[in-house]
Amino acid sequence: MAEQGQDNFRDTIGTLSEDGKRAWVFPKKPDGKWYEYRKYVSYALLVFLFSAPFIKISGNQFLMFNVLERRFNIFGFPFWPQDFHLFVIMILVGVVFIILFTVAFGRLFCGWICPQTIFMEMVFRRIEYWIDGDRGKQIRLKKMPWNAEKIKKRTFKWSIFFIISFLIANVFLAYLIGSDQLIRYITDGPLKHISTLISLLIFTSVFYFVFAWFREQVCIIACPYGRLQGVLLDNKSIVVAYDHKRGEKEKGRAKFKKNEDRDSTGKGDCIDCFQCVNVCPTGIDIRNGTQLECVNCTACIDVCDHMMESVNLQKGLIRYTSENNIEKKEKFKFTPRLKGYMVVLGMLTTILIGMLFLRNDIEAHILRLPGQLYERKADNIISNVYTFKLVNKTIDDIENVHFKLLSHKGIIKLVSHNNFKVDGQGLAEGTLFIEVNASALKGDKDRLEIGVYSGNHLIETTTTAFLGPRNYK
Repeated sequence: MAEQGQDNFRDTIGTLSEDGKRAWVFPKKPDGKWYEYRKYVSYALLVFLFSAPFIKISGNQFLMFNVLERRFNIFGFPFWPQDFHLFVIMILVGVVFIILFTVAFGRLFCGWICPQTIFMEMVFRRIEYWIDGDRGKQIRLKKMPWNAEKIKKRTFKWSIFFIISFLIANVFLAYLIGSDQLIRYITDGPLKHISTLISLLIFTSVFYFVFAWFREQVCIIACPYGRLQGVLLDNKSIVVAYDHKRGEKEKGRAKFKKNEDRDSTGKGDCIDCFQCVNVCPTGIDIRNGTQLECVNCTACIDVCDHMMESVNLQKGLIRYTSENNIEKKEKFKFTPRLKGYMVVLGMLTTILIGMLFLRNDIEAHILRLPGQLYERKADNIISNVYTFKLVNKTIDDIENVHFKLLSHKGIIKLVSHNNFKVDGQGLAEGTLFIEVNASALKGDKDRLEIGVYSGNHLIETTTTAFLGPRNYK
């Protein structure tokens, strides 16, 4: 542990011992106002996380990220490979929002919303407290030899961890391939879908490894967001912080003595109880200042407030605040930097909303058949051959689909039937001929505008190139 006034704690992460080995963190079970708030938020998000793949809006899964087929559903809106530009803009909006949020409120996302923290602290850690006990009992259990009690507790805990990991893996798979597909695999039986079962077991192993062994190392080592906050945070950012002005004063922190007047002695309000260290899920000392490992989980706020209340000192020694508020008593305000991020976020959001409104339910592509030239027919008719592809982004079938030329006088002939159906969330493709009188052409390469109709209703327009002779007049 770093001594007061020294910065050697920044030379290594808190979960490494002096000999370079893993220093296991056994956080004390948190309790208090902020922890209760986090439980409400976490359980609401857990309900959302487990139910979102099974919620349907207009027949579309509420959230789906089918990377293999490049199909995504965001809040019930389906996005196909042809909508990839919209998905990119949505990602940019999310990134800018996280940057804006981090600049203003630090790593609040990690402590309150991040799935890793929610599962670790509100599911797996609470099961651990139930089976192994609080901090002291967990430390004694780890040092205990492998007797009947330890084997029983370890087997019970690890079995529950594996079952929950398997459940999480199933939900994760529902996000990737769709809940309907997952339910079909389950009803068919695992032996009929061995490859899917293997993938499921791999996901289960990954989740089990993360929550049973890797744990807080994800936030400290693997997650890039922790590094990002070091670039984004400044003295005006609201973070979980220790008020060193009040905690140290002239003579620094010291143990509490009964009936002591700390103001007259010049001692700080920090009674050096180390409860903020014991309760920290990443094993840091918040009194050393803002650190990479801190996920803003508020556990230290609750335990410090409890200790301050116990010794009749003012609460809020550790609280949500900024460095400028501690040093200069400055209140939070919107800086030019924050305003700049808000402008960028507003512009991207406006562009995204506009493009969503302009997005059609059907995507049409008509392309000339590669390597084919035009064909001259009787009565000065020029014919080109094309392939077409129609993507139906809705769940409803589109009936009686046909094409019409909008820009030129001519006819469109399909190789198969002139009218056809595009299945819901399906694809229709085929070959067609476009015939135009040479007198209607303006050059050897005209742009044709083609309408896609469902009955008498125009549902999409597209353009394509039409080749003709150079000297047709």
